[in-house]
Amino acid sequence: MRAYQDMVFSTAARLAGNDRQAEDIAQEVFLRAYEHFAHLRTSPTAGGWLKTVTTNLTLNHLKRYRKRWRLFSEMKPGNADEGTSEPELGALPDMLLADLDAEQRRELIDGALRKLPEHQRLALVLYHFEDLSYEEIAVKLGASLAKTKTDMRRARAALLPILQSSGIAAGSLEN
Repeated sequence: MRAYQDMVFSTAARLAGNDRQAEDIAQEVFLRAYEHFAHLRTSPTAGGWLKTVTTNLTLNHLKRYRKRWRLFSEMKPGNADEGTSEPELGALPDMLLADLDAEQRRELIDGALRKLPEHQRLALVLYHFEDLSYEEIAVKLGASLAKTKTDMRRARAALLPILQSSGIAAGSLEN
């Protein structure tokens, strides 16, 4: 582990663009290495194996988890002319949560989700955390596709002020 920890971490950090995520990924890489220790112990290709596993785990992580934190990507800025009640997004990108470590994100999101009505929470969780499509969610919940889309839009609109009241606001994470 000591011989390869810098290589594993730097590979994950370069790919993920986030040191905290890279630490989590490196930890997972070394757990996998431990599972294969009998083979890796004497293998001259252990470094290559670790680099490949690091790359694959990082790419999988990015593919899977980036979608989870893009809670507001489908929302459009509120328009007073159209009489929408959605909040104005302005400069609030989904990336605000990206600066938090995984545990902080999980705690904030879980707490905010608990405050949503059940039908909104279920739709949002099934989409962002279970990777179901709107159509699959509608079938699973026994609702129409239009209701599912409405629940998702309203859940996002309700979630934004909850997260903002938790201290997530433009500029609050910049140090």
